Amino acid sequence: MTTHAPQAAHTVTLPSTLDEAVAALAAMPAAVPVAGGTDLMAAVNSGLLRPAALVGLGRISEIRGWRYLDGHALLGAGLTHARMGRPDFAALIPALAAAARAAGPPQIRNAGTLGGNIVTAAPTGDALPVLAALEATVIIAGPEGARREIPVSHLLAGVDLLRPGELVGFVRVPLLHAPQTFLKATGRTGPGRATASVALVLDPARRGVRCAVGAVAPMPLRPLEAERWVASLIDWDGDRGHLDPQVTTAFGEYVAAACIPDPLPPQDGGEPVPLPPAAIHLRRTVAALARRALGRALA
Repeated sequence: MTTHAPQAAHTVTLPSTLDEAVAALAAMPAAVPVAGGTDLMAAVNSGLLRPAALVGLGRISEIRGWRYLDGHALLGAGLTHARMGRPDFAALIPALAAAARAAGPPQIRNAGTLGGNIVTAAPTGDALPVLAALEATVIIAGPEGARREIPVSHLLAGVDLLRPGELVGFVRVPLLHAPQTFLKATGRTGPGRATASVALVLDPARRGVRCAVGAVAPMPLRPLEAERWVASLIDWDGDRGHLDPQVTTAFGEYVAAACIPDPLPPQDGGEPVPLPPAAIHLRRTVAALARRALGRALA
């Protein structure tokens, strides 16, 4: 048995602007962009990836901060989890800050980035259900200064994909100035890795509740019927917190059943197939997270 050390990329380019990074990718189609490198290096070390060239994004200052824009926050894709976890960011987008603080041990939070979480699209990515619940969009940089904007959910679902030579530059998040929360359950699946997560935001202006469940499917799931049902029971003009506890419990079960449905009945009309024990446990976990998330948002 022989082992081989991971091979280093033959070329490493370090652009200082987003457009320079896009140009580098256009000049080297086989190049792989890298920011924090937390997932990239894991793939390299396991032998799944052997990049011929790397385009480092760490020197691009324009994507490492955020600014206000027309009632939204424009977040740079290079924002690290550690930076998003700080109090000033938490005052801006509390649920995303909570997800950033829960992203793993310090070495992961210090290196991992918002854009990396989106592009890698790992089901356990903590930021992803938050972005789905907030209905965030991504601004994609392309060749010759081109920019296009698509919903994060479309990118995660594969409805719209990054084209050759494109990079995620920014994430546009609406500032709701309303309660929002993120909760997750972890297991023996890695350092801080979610087995299930729930992001929930209230949108008083539209009298809506938005919820997204992460880690139980390849992409965050929105239980739309459960959202509409519980939103219809909230007193938006009075005391939002005055909601029967039975409603929050039912909401959790509604969300869990929508995201982890019962097996389809057999076509031959035989006995229904029961949910496996692991799925039952996961459904209970999601129900508890959704119930607690709604309770905290309404408190």
